[in-house]
Amino acid sequence: MTVRIASYNLHKCVGTDRKRDPARNLAVINALAADVVALQEVDRRLGARPAALPEKLIEAETDFHAVELPRTGPDSLGWHGQTVLVRRGTRVLAAEGVDLPGLEPRGALMVRLAHEGAAPFALVAAHLGLRRADRHAQWTRIAEILGETAMPALAIGDFNEWSRERGFEACTGLHVHVPGPSYPAFAPIGRLDRIVTTPGLRVRRMGVFDSALARRASDHLPIWADVSGLLR
Repeated sequence: MTVRIASYNLHKCVGTDRKRDPARNLAVINALAADVVALQEVDRRLGARPAALPEKLIEAETDFHAVELPRTGPDSLGWHGQTVLVRRGTRVLAAEGVDLPGLEPRGALMVRLAHEGAAPFALVAAHLGLRRADRHAQWTRIAEILGETAMPALAIGDFNEWSRERGFEACTGLHVHVPGPSYPAFAPIGRLDRIVTTPGLRVRRMGVFDSALARRASDHLPIWADVSGLLR
């Protein structure tokens, strides 16, 4: 048995055609066939950070619901622009926001989940900073969280790292997985979206979801991974 985990930077639901259309982002999410989806840039950037992806639209158009987590503002969907969607039937055991160090405000989401037929596992969803010095400090904190977790764990998200060799020095003892180029969506060359797992978890398959709609819906393509090692 595997659990499919995905990550998708929505770019505030503004596509490469400069149109804001959250319905097509949800169509891409549905096409992923994932059990859990970490989302970045779900809120607009300015003012009170209102949701760019309406929660009512998620409920109407998908089999997912947003995990109850801290939110940036009363009309936001995310915390630091992030949220996690879980398919109905997946139990959320605990969820919290984690502040991350850096020049600009950044945070991660820590969610403990129990998928049907699988042992509980922890997911850290993150959207890291643009400066490598900040990302190094942020990875140091995330690696601490993963190391302290008593259950199988993984981190997934937009890690903003262009290098294939540098940037993950703090992940000693962890496994870094690179599904492939995911940015920019219209002609992807950057492997900015990745997965990091603790020992004991195995990534059976992984990839970048690429379709004509996905190339229009956001400036990032989603990534996904089928993870095992979670059997009871």
